[in-house]
Amino acid sequence: MLIVFVLLLAYLVGSIPSGLWIGKLFYGIDIREHGSGNLGGTNTFRTLGKKAGLIVTIMDVLKGTLATLLPVLFGIDAELHPLITGTVAVVGHMFPVFAGFRGGKAVATSGGILLGYAPVLFIIIFAAFFLSLYICKYVSLSSMICALVALIVSLIMGDIALIIVVAVLVIFIFYRHRANIKRIKEGTEPKVTWI
Repeated sequence: MLIVFVLLLAYLVGSIPSGLWIGKLFYGIDIREHGSGNLGGTNTFRTLGKKAGLIVTIMDVLKGTLATLLPVLFGIDAELHPLITGTVAVVGHMFPVFAGFRGGKAVATSGGILLGYAPVLFIIIFAAFFLSLYICKYVSLSSMICALVALIVSLIMGDIALIIVVAVLVIFIFYRHRANIKRIKEGTEPKVTWI
């Protein structure tokens, strides 16, 4: 019963719509009605600015981290692998019960899982993301590249559970970026100008 409770809690943590709440509480704006219509950090940056975007991104990362740590906090990590609760939080982030099941693209919350479970890997993908962003100026492409870097590094690390979960997260991230991939091919994907 405790395992079911912790899994439900992980989903609810992931479902916290950071971008929606920050936008409505402090700016009076529903970011789903602006930009890409997405609830993630990237659309928050574009719609509400750097400060709000940074806050939302950090909140989305920490959702994944907290969910990953739940089995340890409840003392059931021997029965429930932390990567499972982290992945459930990502599902919550993509399909949040608190926002009509219209959520973000899973990148920041997926990163949060790695921050909670494999901090060194998180640092590596963090660096890979900004290096890629500096070169290509596309947040979406940089997100997909850092997902692939996470998979490659997890394969090198040899942690089977981590490999499986990262592979699933890569699928999530690429699936959620279908429209971005199309826009990149067409040359219409927005580029960042601040890096």
